[in-house]
Amino acid sequence: MHLAALVLVPLLGVAAFATFLVARAGADAGAAAEADRAVRSAAALATAAGAVDREVLPMLTAAALRDPATAQSLGVPAAFADAALDSARTGLAAARAATDAALAAAGAGAGPAARDAEQGVAALRAGIDAPGQDLDSLADAYYGMGDVADALARASQAAVSTAVDTDLSAATVAAVADVDLVARYVQASSRQLPQFLGRTFAGSTGLSTGDSWPQAQADYTAAALGLSGLRAPALVQAWAQLQATGAARSLAAVVDTAPADPAPLPLLSITGLITAADERSTGADGLLAVAVADAVDAAGADRAAADSERTATVVAGGLVALLAVGAAWRLGRTVTRSLAAVAGQAAQVSRGSLVAVPVTGPREVRTVSGALDDAVASLRRIQDQAAAVARGDLDSPTLSQSLPGPLGEVVHDSVQQLVRSVQLRDRLQSELAHQAAHDPLTGLPNRAQALQLVDAALARGQRAGTMVGVLFVDLDGFKAVNDRAGHAAGDAVLRQVAARLAAGVRAGDTVCRLGGDEFVALVEPVDDVRALVALAERLVAAVAEDVLVPHANGSEVAVHVGASIGVAFSQDGQLVGETLIAQADAAAYLAKARGKGRAELFDDELRTRMAARRDLDAQLREALAGGRLRLVYQPVVEVVSGEVAGWEALVRWDHDGRSVPPAEFIPVAEDSDLICDLDAWVLREACTQLSAWRASRGDVDGGPTMSVNLSGRHLADPRVVDHVRHALEVAELPAGLLVLEVTETVLVDSPVAMEHLARLRGLGVGIAIDDFGTGYTSIGQLGAMPVDTLKIDRSFVASEDPAQRSLVTLMIQTAHILGLGVVAEGVERVSQLDDLRDDRCDRAQGYLMDRPLEPADAFTRYGAVLSPSAGVS
Repeated sequence: MHLAALVLVPLLGVAAFATFLVARAGADAGAAAEADRAVRSAAALATAAGAVDREVLPMLTAAALRDPATAQSLGVPAAFADAALDSARTGLAAARAATDAALAAAGAGAGPAARDAEQGVAALRAGIDAPGQDLDSLADAYYGMGDVADALARASQAAVSTAVDTDLSAATVAAVADVDLVARYVQASSRQLPQFLGRTFAGSTGLSTGDSWPQAQADYTAAALGLSGLRAPALVQAWAQLQATGAARSLAAVVDTAPADPAPLPLLSITGLITAADERSTGADGLLAVAVADAVDAAGADRAAADSERTATVVAGGLVALLAVGAAWRLGRTVTRSLAAVAGQAAQVSRGSLVAVPVTGPREVRTVSGALDDAVASLRRIQDQAAAVARGDLDSPTLSQSLPGPLGEVVHDSVQQLVRSVQLRDRLQSELAHQAAHDPLTGLPNRAQALQLVDAALARGQRAGTMVGVLFVDLDGFKAVNDRAGHAAGDAVLRQVAARLAAGVRAGDTVCRLGGDEFVALVEPVDDVRALVALAERLVAAVAEDVLVPHANGSEVAVHVGASIGVAFSQDGQLVGETLIAQADAAAYLAKARGKGRAELFDDELRTRMAARRDLDAQLREALAGGRLRLVYQPVVEVVSGEVAGWEALVRWDHDGRSVPPAEFIPVAEDSDLICDLDAWVLREACTQLSAWRASRGDVDGGPTMSVNLSGRHLADPRVVDHVRHALEVAELPAGLLVLEVTETVLVDSPVAMEHLARLRGLGVGIAIDDFGTGYTSIGQLGAMPVDTLKIDRSFVASEDPAQRSLVTLMIQTAHILGLGVVAEGVERVSQLDDLRDDRCDRAQGYLMDRPLEPADAFTRYGAVLSPSAGVS
């Protein structure tokens, strides 16, 4: 009976352990409740973000229909314009109601994010509803609505992060991850069509910066691909059904395949797309509701399990405590003095001190003290395992040690389950962090991660006094592979190039993909700049090897790309990562300019050259703004008669007492949009000059033409047609007297430039291919191009090689067969003019007839006949 009293001591230890279990169960229940709230809030915010984005669609449509010209361009007959506008306004009112409802629903649990969004939307609507608003004046509201939606999306993602950061079961973590994927898709799908339509309306408005629509499409593609990672079977099935809907297919057929600069659509097509987008959004909202329900159910299961565990533990602990107190009260009077020592040790154990219990005394006491000592040993192992979990040492051998008895098995199984849950949560968090910092195609660190890595390397280099190097890799010929073999082949090339670069650098160096066909390699530490350049040359050789890519027929074909690599380094770590990468980029640009397939070092000479180009750019801008540029005019004459048929306008710049050669300042202007402003100025000046000459002579119809060079960048600019039209209107010059000269390379490389060229030709201006024969255009392609004249490059005219002479003859004959006129450039000898006359060339231009002339001298050639010695007859 005395021995029975000793059972009280281990029971008190069990009661203490039960208290620990109750506290842990309470914490788990609280975590599950927080996850429930966060998931609901994230879903409401994502839905509200989508509603804000979708409100942009009827806003744009209504603004477009308010402008009669835009409505007509959308194919809306004037008789139906008012009805279409009323329908658009009705749609706008419905969209606003949906947005208000979504923001109100989100505001219940989302806090300041929803309230800020409501205020922002209200302010933007006030500007939208102001009188006189059109597409041009809605640019701020257009981007403002996007900013509000982005803020809501960020708040949604933050709520998901809050849910994932709590201690949840693996099932709940997976369900929350599904909510995050679907919420991203809801926001990206809602953003896709507004950005697409904004881009189609952007031809004469400020609705697009050039990359917002491609970025929205890229975000949508990434979000849709992300749904391939859904875990719940019901969600996987629902996503497949959504993709198979007619709305999703119709949107994919129009929007997913649209170019970066899509053409405007008729209103009927826009209405169909909006309807399809609404249906797809409804389906996406339903998908989100299923994901939220799964996550809420999973969190509820966690909470129920934790509550059940807590209740069971409280009941068991209470029973044990009652039994222990009753036994202690009843048997305390009979405890002998020999048990006093054991009782004192048991008291220490109950206070949390796991003291050693000597096995001494009478046989009964030894039995009890031995049992207590075994219990203390078991508690020590429990304590060691709990400590290992608390400090995150999940690989500790202590965690694999089993505990005796049924209670020991339960405790050991609980610890193992806790360890597995923590490991799974850590693995999921690591995967999410990896995805945010790496390129999905190649698995390499992305641009954002590259900047962080370079900044960290520079900081280490500054502390250690070592050099850090960056290699900027720009692929040569990658666009041609994409054009010829398709984007799947291009992706295969990028993956293989990434593998070659990663294999080619040293252990410890890092290769990142910036985007497109650009990579950087971070090299640290660098002992010798020559070794850094040698590494770049080895990478050039590795990339230049043929790459096997899939062909449409199922086989593999070999394609070839090259690499131009820029090398930059920092010796003292004073640079920031972005600057070091920019220096390497500049060196790569130099490598391309010097022939491609090579490496160039960013050195003091290149730094000086870049600084000089920046200074020249600034001075040229000042000269253009201050009216310090001038035009000269070189006559273009009829080969047979010698009569002046027109002039070519050439820009000149006198700066600091010297004449800056065009070959020096034109490339600087072409590096930025400055060339567009320069071209526009030349157009206005040249057209005005020819108009003034015609007025002085009293010409009404016909007469000499004026040729103006257009750069490739300007021809691809959406303003180019307006620039030309404005120059003609201001000068009151017939469009047929203006000839625009473009290079072959522009026609081959830029589909947008070809489209603009066709529109310019539609104005009535003439189009000439300048320097023909030096680019990539074959003679057979001429018939399909919107051109009127070939200008044969001076290198062919000046050549005395019989083969080159035959080629000139062939060019002239083919051009005439195609109905094109021909101008020979660089004619400097009488024999050259005689050959051109024999070949029946139409016109010629060169120093033999006249040099570029100042306006007053050029006017004296108006209507004149020029002899080969540049004399006037």
